[in-house]
Amino acid sequence: MTRDEKVCVIIAARNAEQTIGRAVRSALAEPDVDEVVVVDDASDDRTMAAAAAADDTTRRLDIVRFRTNRGPSAARNHAIAISRAPLIAILDADDFFFPGRFRRMLACPDWDFIADNIAFMQEADPAPQPEDFPPHPRRLGLKDFILGNISRRGAPRGELGFLKPVMRRAFLDAHDLGYREDMRLGEDYELYVRALIAGARYTVIESCGYGAVVRPDSLSGRHRTKDLEALHAAECTILAAGNVPSEAAEAMRRHCRQVGQRHALRHFLDRKREGGAGAALAYAAGNPAALPAIAQGILTDKLEAARRRMRPTEPRPQEGLRYLLPAGR
Repeated sequence: MTRDEKVCVIIAARNAEQTIGRAVRSALAEPDVDEVVVVDDASDDRTMAAAAAADDTTRRLDIVRFRTNRGPSAARNHAIAISRAPLIAILDADDFFFPGRFRRMLACPDWDFIADNIAFMQEADPAPQPEDFPPHPRRLGLKDFILGNISRRGAPRGELGFLKPVMRRAFLDAHDLGYREDMRLGEDYELYVRALIAGARYTVIESCGYGAVVRPDSLSGRHRTKDLEALHAAECTILAAGNVPSEAAEAMRRHCRQVGQRHALRHFLDRKREGGAGAALAYAAGNPAALPAIAQGILTDKLEAARRRMRPTEPRPQEGLRYLLPAGR
């Protein structure tokens, strides 16, 4: 492994006592990893101790603790600032790497960002083995990346923003790129969009090296109204800058509209929960542009609830893996 191929794995963690050890061990098991930086974002449990217990004594693990909760973006930015390795990889505290992940990724030439397939699972103990897909490297452009993040109701969560690329520190530094610390939802997507606008060569391979554990109580699964508002504002800022390439601009406006519609519906439901139907209707009347999104969201939710009542619920199998990229579908 040359110096240019050394990887720093960054793990932002909050109340991850049950899973952080597995994440740290999977990172330290990779020969290409030179540093693992864990940032405990003011956890209320023993996350820091659990991370320390996973150390393999190779002096590659660094653990930092925030006194106040600052969010994943701030944690990742801090880890980037205090680390040295030229390649940066993000690992969520619930997740883990499959063996050989970086060997397969680093075999590909000419990239600034490179991501591999993700295997989604309900449980990771014991860890399942993913299928051995051939790499089939391809370049991911801005338009296709944005289109791959437009959600479809009823479809499995699988947006391309979930990709966890290895990023070249030199590219981030050259373009002054980092995570927006006012965001707790879509911060990865927003960073990758800015990187692609700046000219990042983003390669994707179909080999699977990242295991993502799907939990209904995960932070990424809880979209607060203000988180949607921050994501919408960030995307509006990018569009207003006027440097989105013309071939990707309509896709980005479409994604921005979808986020805005989700925010409007969530705001309406918040008003209803906090102040009753009158408060919700007053909000809708004062925001006529939001009425179509609110009406469509309510209608869709009612139809889905009716379908669930009419169709007996069958237990869903927990075995098996679902893959993000088409090779696994």
